[in-house]
Amino acid sequence: MPLDNIEELLERQVEYNMAIAEEGLKGDYGACIGKILLHRDPESLRIQAKARAAAASDARMNGCELSVVIVSGSGNQGITASVPVAVYAEKLGVSHEKKWRAILLSDLITIYLKQGIGKLSAYCCAVSAGCGSGAGIAYLYGRTEKKIEHVVENALVINSGIICDGAKSSCAAKIAMAVEGGELAFEMMMAGKNFAGSDGIVQKTADETIAAIGKIASHGMVETDKEIIDVMLGI
Repeated sequence: MPLDNIEELLERQVEYNMAIAEEGLKGDYGACIGKILLHRDPESLRIQAKARAAAASDARMNGCELSVVIVSGSGNQGITASVPVAVYAEKLGVSHEKKWRAILLSDLITIYLKQGIGKLSAYCCAVSAGCGSGAGIAYLYGRTEKKIEHVVENALVINSGIICDGAKSSCAAKIAMAVEGGELAFEMMMAGKNFAGSDGIVQKTADETIAAIGKIASHGMVETDKEIIDVMLGI
């Protein structure tokens, strides 16, 4: 895609979502997941990526009025798909073109995963965005299309059990785990280790695995959704 068609949109996504991430690290929002993560090792690139994404959600879920650029109708997905990739891109010193294409790839994979899940599900869709960010990070490191597919498959298998129980403070922690899943999936691929077809829900191709996840999330978790609501209502 010509960058002229997307650069302004992606610049706005990074500008807004990184701004609320910085606010989340400065303020005392929610459970302060971003601050807690960053305290582990402020110099670690892996920690910085998770911490800033989580901090943005800390702020967004707990009263901060800064705007967020969404993906697939979700602010938290918009944050998770963009902030970790932007953090890696800055640290690696890649070109503007590579940065924007990595974030675009992350956004598109997030949207693709969400299409199979549907608008509402008991499946936490930060997982989808974590897969997207893992793919974007792999792109920044110059990995091939096939290698990026492995990252998506690995990330889906790692984190697909996370449930959605509404918008609240713990979303920041789930985002951190989704980004961690994307990073671990990337590191698995770099080590030449990938989940193979017939490993549980893993299918023969990345597209088939994505379709399987969509089926589980859109059909298989209908009763799970009802049970979650009953628990939240104290029934």
